[in-house]
Amino acid sequence: MRVMQFATPNIFPAFLFLLGIGLVTLSGCTSGTIVEREYATPSGFLLGPEDVLDITVWKNQDLSRSVAIRPDGLISLPIIGDVQAAGVTADALAQRIAERLKQFVASSPAVSVSVKDLNSYSVFVLGEVAKPGKYQLKSYVTILQAISMAGGFTEYAKRNKLQVVRTRPNGDHKLHEMHIPVRYDDVVAGKGEPGNLVLLSGDTVVVP
Repeated sequence: MRVMQFATPNIFPAFLFLLGIGLVTLSGCTSGTIVEREYATPSGFLLGPEDVLDITVWKNQDLSRSVAIRPDGLISLPIIGDVQAAGVTADALAQRIAERLKQFVASSPAVSVSVKDLNSYSVFVLGEVAKPGKYQLKSYVTILQAISMAGGFTEYAKRNKLQVVRTRPNGDHKLHEMHIPVRYDDVVAGKGEPGNLVLLSGDTVVVP
């Protein structure tokens, strides 16, 4: 009797081959390093020119109204006149108005301030980007987000020589200008300072 023998394929080399591919794939997946950083954001939104506010004085309709913050940062209200509104939060402004009203209202007034229309938050992107200009926004953005909104860099951009120009009042009716150097490669890599910082209203990102 002849015994028939069938050739059994040797699957061990193939198994080793597939295992090798799997190990290479896993190695590629885990070779990247996740970099985590924490960035400080403003603790409260600061009001600015062109913001429209709803000011309510409890049980006093004559003193309640909607007002827009003027370019000089002031608002005008009945009885108390001009009040500095730009550069403070809505809660701080409500306290400021209440303090001023105490001189004219018998009982301690309860004042609330809410933002009806947010117009003051804007940033500028200048230089070697596709769409330089002013960007009026409804929420805070970072350097990378601002550059993205401006269409990204041109081929001539010196991306590691960025600057954020920030102007703030210094308390004696003068403006203090600050230049913050930023390296794009460091921001993308999650290292260095100041990192992907949050832009404040009026900040200008300069791309040389």
